[in-house]
Amino acid sequence: MKTLKLIGLTLAASFALSAQALAQDIPVAVAGPMTGGEAAFGRQMKNGAELAVADINAAGGVLGKKLALQVGDDVCDPKQARSVAEKLSGNKVAFVAGHFCSSSSIPASEVYAESNVLQITPASTNPQFTERKLWNTMRVCGRDDQQGLVAADYIKKTFAGKNIAILNDKTTYGKGLADETKKALNAAGVQEKLFESYTKGEKDFNAIVSRLKSENIDLVYVGGYHQEAGAIVRQMRAQGLKTLLMAGDALNDKEFAAITGKDAEGTLFTFGPDPRKKDTAKSIVEKFKAKGIDPEGYTLYTYATMQVWSQAVAKAGTTDAKKVADTIKAGEWDTVIGKLGFDAKGDIKVIDYVVYKWDDKGNYTEITKQGS
Repeated sequence: MKTLKLIGLTLAASFALSAQALAQDIPVAVAGPMTGGEAAFGRQMKNGAELAVADINAAGGVLGKKLALQVGDDVCDPKQARSVAEKLSGNKVAFVAGHFCSSSSIPASEVYAESNVLQITPASTNPQFTERKLWNTMRVCGRDDQQGLVAADYIKKTFAGKNIAILNDKTTYGKGLADETKKALNAAGVQEKLFESYTKGEKDFNAIVSRLKSENIDLVYVGGYHQEAGAIVRQMRAQGLKTLLMAGDALNDKEFAAITGKDAEGTLFTFGPDPRKKDTAKSIVEKFKAKGIDPEGYTLYTYATMQVWSQAVAKAGTTDAKKVADTIKAGEWDTVIGKLGFDAKGDIKVIDYVVYKWDDKGNYTEITKQGS
């Protein structure tokens, strides 16, 4: 009987120590579309966050404590994003790397602001994310008013005198990017022949493709995500159209080539200079590859959000979100995607968009340089 009692006391002490250790961890989170149509990008974000947390913990953690990563799945849906934000806030996370879709990041940010949670998105590009004067919103990527300028400049130079169409999927990201590209094109003296909307999730684009055909469109610019853009490409080729498609950063995943097959050839998109090729990323890229992961798209951007936050916490000597936010804006931070500085709104201080082209083998190549 004494032996059983001793075992019970030992187990109780062990559980107590484990609970105490867990209580000392600093909870952080990554949030995005872990399921649904944009799950490819949620996977990028999760991969980036997991390795960053593992590396930070291996180096001693933050303020002498380990980080404990939580994962939120918003399916790129605004209502679910708010629910995820409420759950993570209730779990007392110190920081959130997320979300992916601007239509998720914006409503979630309001919840985080009220709950004293700092939010750094690796991927949401709509200007309104940082234009609402919230103290807690930052991003390590660019903005659509920058991305649209780069796209418009390329279209003007490469498709001078050609027929241009602009489509959008009515989402915060897609409509916003299409509007910014249209505005930049129009300011440069280029007038599109067609400006149309479709609904995200649609699969049949034959009516739109017929319009593109009747208007003799040479280039169609799409403000939207890779699933629908891929379907548009396939259906254009099925109707015999050689019209090229150009879009934004939401085409930066190999899943686009899986959707289109060889029809991806010639498709254009804007994104930052490939972070995988930066000297600052070499050792981390090797770690990902050793795990069988290609850190494309927003993988390294998510890793960078964790680096910025952890370095700022170490400098501030606290995880208090407002103090960390002030510290981030006052400094520069060494990350896997390079040195980053932030303005008063929470935007990075550089414009880093370039143009890429897909080939028929499922690969994409940078075809312009920053500022060209």
